[in-house]
Amino acid sequence: MNKRSLLLTYGLVFLVTALWGMNLVIIKILVEDLPPHTMTAFRIMLAGVTAFSVVLLGKNFRPLTRKEWIYILLGMVFGVVLHQSFIALGLTMVGASNASLILALVPLTTAILSVLYLGEKLTPLRTIGFILALAGVFFIQGGSVRHLGFSLGELIIFLAMFVQAASFILIKKVTVTVDSKLVTALMSLTGSISLLIISFVVEPQGLNQMTQAPPFTYFLLFFSGIVISGGGHLIFNASIQKIGAAQTAVFNNFVPFFGLVSSAVFLNETITSSQSLGFVFIVTGVLFGTGYIEKQQEKRIQKKENGQPAGAAKNP
Repeated sequence: MNKRSLLLTYGLVFLVTALWGMNLVIIKILVEDLPPHTMTAFRIMLAGVTAFSVVLLGKNFRPLTRKEWIYILLGMVFGVVLHQSFIALGLTMVGASNASLILALVPLTTAILSVLYLGEKLTPLRTIGFILALAGVFFIQGGSVRHLGFSLGELIIFLAMFVQAASFILIKKVTVTVDSKLVTALMSLTGSISLLIISFVVEPQGLNQMTQAPPFTYFLLFFSGIVISGGGHLIFNASIQKIGAAQTAVFNNFVPFFGLVSSAVFLNETITSSQSLGFVFIVTGVLFGTGYIEKQQEKRIQKKENGQPAGAAKNP
């Protein structure tokens, strides 16, 4: 990949993660006006239709092998059904600011799973990163040993974080042979159908309640489904295919930042000093834990080694 294409990929992923941070606030508003499971099913269905339209227009559809379908269905279960259900349910119990901070652990968890399942190395600096991120979690929950522990809502968001990280590993495996746009479309469509079936069981009156919200709520629903979830996952999964799961997940650092800002601006949530300190620890831990710091050091060393012979030739 050339430098221009790489910078474009980075820029698009940055935009996506900024929108995802804002999306936590949007979902928080949606679950107050709409039944969470039914709303999530329709929101993801909008994302799936958007992604599948792009696949059809680009003529990227092809039959899949049994192994590819297994990876896609597993990715759907973890990254769509479980992740989206946990997010919607968790946000009925906790604020968007706390949720965004817990979700900041996605890159770190992805890195750990990459070590376990993709053969990446566990180095001392990565270990330091894991410890720093755990310290960040400690400060998120209040920074007190006496009150150490997650509330039920925070635990549900934590599970949402973990299953999303697991889905990134599955996406990395399947996008070796399948176009990322097709993966996104199939995961979203099959996931939304599964979520809709679940909503019929847990929210029998969900469809009726979906018609009782203010007009602006429906605008947010369509914007979240089509632009943020549909378009965002197309871009993000394409980035996983191009630059890898761990490196793409580093950009999730921006999700909690924009989540905190959006929750303060739009929901008037108070950002505590303990949360801010936890954010700093988590971001620092992610930079170390994902191998980002090591890669930057290696690049500097390579530049110095490559620069020395050139310099010697010019100044004998």
